[in-house]
Amino acid sequence: MSKKNIVIIGAGPAGLTTAYSLLKIAPSVNVTIVEEELQVGGISKTIKYDNNCMDLGGHRFFSKSSEVNNIWKELLPIQAKPSFDDIKTSTTKDLPKNGPDPEKEDNVFLIRNRVSRIYYNKKFFDYPISLKFKVFKNLGVRTTIASGFSYLKSIFVKKEETNLENFYINRFGKKLYNIFFEGYTEKLWGRKPSEIDASWGRQRVKGLSIKEVLKNYFNKNKDASTKETSLIESFYYPKYGPGQMWEVMAKEIEKMGGKILFGYKVNKVIKKKNKISYIVCSNKNEDIKLIGDIYVSSMPIKDLILSMNSVNQRIKSLAYGLPYRDFMTVGLILKSINLRNNTKIKTLNNIIPDCWIYVQGKQQKLGRIQVFNNWSPYLVNDINTISLGLEYFCLENNEYWNMTDEAFMNMAVEELIGMNIINNKDDVIKYNVERVKKAYPAYFDTYKNFDEIKSFLINIDNLYCIGRNGQHRYNNMDHSMETGILTSHAILGKKVSKEDIWNVNTEESYHEEKNNEKTIK
Repeated sequence: MSKKNIVIIGAGPAGLTTAYSLLKIAPSVNVTIVEEELQVGGISKTIKYDNNCMDLGGHRFFSKSSEVNNIWKELLPIQAKPSFDDIKTSTTKDLPKNGPDPEKEDNVFLIRNRVSRIYYNKKFFDYPISLKFKVFKNLGVRTTIASGFSYLKSIFVKKEETNLENFYINRFGKKLYNIFFEGYTEKLWGRKPSEIDASWGRQRVKGLSIKEVLKNYFNKNKDASTKETSLIESFYYPKYGPGQMWEVMAKEIEKMGGKILFGYKVNKVIKKKNKISYIVCSNKNEDIKLIGDIYVSSMPIKDLILSMNSVNQRIKSLAYGLPYRDFMTVGLILKSINLRNNTKIKTLNNIIPDCWIYVQGKQQKLGRIQVFNNWSPYLVNDINTISLGLEYFCLENNEYWNMTDEAFMNMAVEELIGMNIINNKDDVIKYNVERVKKAYPAYFDTYKNFDEIKSFLINIDNLYCIGRNGQHRYNNMDHSMETGILTSHAILGKKVSKEDIWNVNTEESYHEEKNNEKTIK
């Protein structure tokens, strides 16, 4: 193994974890990572502006994998003392006895409360939907009754799950689907749910349904051992955002002898028979050739295949047709917001407790709102201000993408005003706009023939495909890391097949369900 040269494309969670796992077990292996951006982390990086930090998508660190959790805690130990906001609000948490104090040290994992809600018709609803009285009150009597009958119908009249719309209706009934799923899903994907493959729901929503909500509700007074698995109540989060994790990991990789080449885009993948011979990468000044024995790719499959030679026209056409959704986010530093904290959760300055808010309703283009103060108080330079992230889903080079930053910010602010979240533009102190290409691999168009693409890639002997874009699968960070861990095991000769790597995140359970053995304690 000491003579093997491993070339990894992409320095996001999947690529970095592959390198980290390889070098920890086999430090003499030669590992080179090539990264198009000038920063590690991929879509999980942290953006800094005017001494504020913004998370591109809201990245909760939780996993059912003990291997993933162990890597995280190796790199960022868990806080043993309260964070700034918990001190000020006298909030107590079950913290370990030994560990860093986030008020004195930077390399630390915070333990944060999981709070996400749906904002619909200027009212808050639990996410996922619960059976609390407030939910029925906000919906109104007529809508509540109609939703109940609609759900009863879905129990007895099951739709064939040929698309995402039928998947949702079977689990929630058509009325609740129309209120809480249809509009948001259409904003996210730019397609009607009836046009999207149901496999997205199986991978992201999985075990969630009204049936499970009812089970949890009626089991709430029973012994804990008899309860259904429920959603995670807390998660880890780096003091300075998700990018801090990947920056720390990148430094460890370099300490162990790995190389990271920043600013190089892969534009040629040269294949002979069923093996990759070399890749060509370019920056503004030069082209370089990287020769490896094994190649690990987390770059979008579409770009990977279209960069290859010797690919038959059928596979090229299918790869060309793979769809993606791009992403824009506006970071705002605000003097105040109109939303009030009507919960029992204590927060600094009594702001709303949410980590993020799902915006339903087709009248708003806005998809989600992040409240960075609640992810970590250390993301916000002036803790007396409110830091929001406004998330929009779009396509590269469409009308949103091509707006100036100021015009896009103005549009987003007008939506907040229309939703009565802020009063006027004078509430805005600072802003920052970010654009992210291929943030979401999509499940329509040529995706229906994805097995052909997968088979083609698996049959390239010295190629492993990992991560969200590397497998065209809507993976969370921990799933992307798992693909990297398994790939390192396969490279080192352990009994791991390529199919094992592709099978990550295909289990039938919801992403945010607790696991008695492996969830955060």
